[in-house]
Amino acid sequence: MTLSRLDRQYGTAVRGVWTATLGRVNRSWTDLGSWRGEDVNRFQRTALPVMLAGQRQVASLTTTYLERLYRETSDDVRRVNLDFDRVTGRALRGVDPEEVYRRPFVDVWTALSEDEAFDVALARGAHRLETIAKTDLQLARTHTVREVGDDMPRFEYTVRELQGEHDCALCMIASTQRYRKRDLAPIHPGCDCLVKFVTADEDPGQIIDEAKLEAIHDAVEAALGTFDRGGRAIDYRKIIIAREHGEIGPVLGYRGQRFTGPDDIHLPT
Repeated sequence: MTLSRLDRQYGTAVRGVWTATLGRVNRSWTDLGSWRGEDVNRFQRTALPVMLAGQRQVASLTTTYLERLYRETSDDVRRVNLDFDRVTGRALRGVDPEEVYRRPFVDVWTALSEDEAFDVALARGAHRLETIAKTDLQLARTHTVREVGDDMPRFEYTVRELQGEHDCALCMIASTQRYRKRDLAPIHPGCDCLVKFVTADEDPGQIIDEAKLEAIHDAVEAALGTFDRGGRAIDYRKIIIAREHGEIGPVLGYRGQRFTGPDDIHLPT
C-alpha cells in the first residue's frame, strides 16, 4: 500500500469518528431543554461515555496507522500494547472530565449574567462544548503518537499534515516545521491536523517546507499591506508562538491571547 493511500484511509476513519462523536455529544446538549445547574449531571451521564468511546477509537486507529506506517518504511513489525488510560479521559488534561464538561454550562450562565439574550448565551455554551470535544479528540491522537513513538526507534521526528475543514493559518505555518517525536505537537483548540512520524538520516532543520512558508509570508503581506523579512516592521515570532496551556499542553496562538481564569467566571446565584 502506498503511504498516501494509508494516510487517506487513516484520515477518513478518524474524521468518521469525529463526526459521529461530535454529533452525538451536540445532540445531548441540544436535547437537554434546560441548562440549569441540575442539568449538568444529566448531560454528563450521556456525553462523557460517548467522548471516552470516541477518544479510544481515535487512539486505536492511530496506533494501527503508526504500526502500519512503521512496517511500510522500515520492514520491521512493531505491535504496541497501548494503555488507553494514558491517552484518554483524565490523562488528556490532568483534570476530571466532569469538570471540563461543566464549562459549557458556565459559559451560558456567565453570558446570562452579562445580560446577553438566552439564544446568544446558549450558542456560546454550544461553541465551548464543540471546542472542548474537538480538542479532546485531537489530544487523544497526539498523546497516542507520543506513547506509540517510544516503541518505534526508527522514527525521529513528527510533522503536521493539514486536513479537513478546520485548517487555519496557525496550522499552516506549523506544517512547515519539524518537531522531535517526544515533543507533543502544539495544537490549538479544535485542531484536526494529522500528526505524522518521519525518518531522516540527519536533522533536516526546523523549516522543512521553505516554499510553503514563503507563500504564507506572501499572504500575510497581501492581508496586512506590509512585509519585512528582517522582522522590524512585523515580528513573525509574535504572529505565531507555542505556549503552555495548563491542561492540554502546548497550544498554538497569537501573542497577547490569554486563557480564562477564575475571575472571568460567573456562577449562577
